Amino acid sequence: MLREMRLQNFKSWADTGPIRFAPITAFFGTNSSGKTSLLQSLLLMKQTAESTDRSRVLHLGDERSYVDLGTVYDVVYEHTMPGAMTFDLSWGMGKPLRIGNPEGSGMLFTIHNLNFQVVLATDPDGLDVEQFASQFQSKEQHYRFGMHRVQASDNGSKQRSKYELIGEGYELKRNRGRPWELPAPVKFYGFPDQANAYYQNTGFLGELSLALEEFLHGVYYLGPLREYPHRIYVWAGEQPQDVGRRGELAIPALLAADRQGLKISPGPKRRKISVTERVAQWLRELGLIHSFTVRPIAENRKEYEVRVKQSATSAEVALTDVGFGVSQILPILALCYYAQEGSTLILEQPEIHLHPAVQAGLADVFIDAIKTRRVQIVVESHSEHLLRRLQRRIAEEKIKEEETALYFVSMQEGRSLVERLNLDLFGNITNWPENFFGDEFGEMAAMLDAAMQRQKAQPA
Repeated sequence: MLREMRLQNFKSWADTGPIRFAPITAFFGTNSSGKTSLLQSLLLMKQTAESTDRSRVLHLGDERSYVDLGTVYDVVYEHTMPGAMTFDLSWGMGKPLRIGNPEGSGMLFTIHNLNFQVVLATDPDGLDVEQFASQFQSKEQHYRFGMHRVQASDNGSKQRSKYELIGEGYELKRNRGRPWELPAPVKFYGFPDQANAYYQNTGFLGELSLALEEFLHGVYYLGPLREYPHRIYVWAGEQPQDVGRRGELAIPALLAADRQGLKISPGPKRRKISVTERVAQWLRELGLIHSFTVRPIAENRKEYEVRVKQSATSAEVALTDVGFGVSQILPILALCYYAQEGSTLILEQPEIHLHPAVQAGLADVFIDAIKTRRVQIVVESHSEHLLRRLQRRIAEEKIKEEETALYFVSMQEGRSLVERLNLDLFGNITNWPENFFGDEFGEMAAMLDAAMQRQKAQPA
């Protein structure tokens, strides 16, 4: 689970400062304030880690990637060229990373929490924007765990970059022979393979890089614009990694989960049920529909249809024939219960096209998911109803205050700022930002004033 993140000189963020993440983390704020950029930084690292091009330091994206951020010029704060960005992540390991002693027997390290930081510099050498679209250099990257640190660093040579490894709390021992240069790190996070030949006791470096890859692989994203429902869904037995960026794989994911026999606990002392059954329960509890089933159109066919009933006595109809909100919340529910335990789910504006009561109900879905599936949910939202329900559940002790991290993001003089919302034990926000969700009291006062003026204008 992601524990903390810090960005420097990335898009509209000069410096986020350390941002604490909890099982439920939500970012609220005005449009174009920088909320989305926080999520994009994680997706940028994820798509780079999943890229097959080991020489590309950062994969800024295209039409097939999670996010398309344009060029270097677009992502560096204030478009300063040359410039530098810093990404800093800390996360907890699902299982402790145990590293054996390369020089003997026994364990060298047992790592429960890992921190990664990288400084990325641009070096355009006078080229125009189109030419240096991928010209990033990893100037410094390091992994920290406990009292130890291993760092790959550019020594600042004016002729060309020369990298060296630095150990802190752990002595790196060079092999005998004439010193030679290490090549640049792989992508933005990987140590070069030659490091194992250069040093006697660095065989574990690949495991640190792999730990970061595994964390990023467990980050799943669902965007704000989700697929329209279909009358027919095709599934040939594949197992999707997630539900797709637009939720287009929600039905295949449910079918794959049922085929695997994945079971979900709906609560203490209650029998475990399938993912599809749990999704159907939530659709009913949220008041959207009465029943929900996915079945093949005929025996031995790969075409499936989704059938729903709006009430116990109504006729069964296709998903396309009920309210649009059902198809919009379906991928959210599917992802919460289909994703692997320990995953981090990024949900961008999950409340879109949903009734206020259902927006509030999303908070209950998230609380249930983090408790029964042990996933982490990171939300970007404009929903006051979602926030109010979270506050209520804290007051009711359905979730602890420390299990949430809520933030307000604003833009001031062209710079994004993030402020932690302080909640007490009763769910009250003690530092409520001005005009957080608009000027509600101002609107009411204006309405009352208008009513009084109209009453005065009425003939006696």
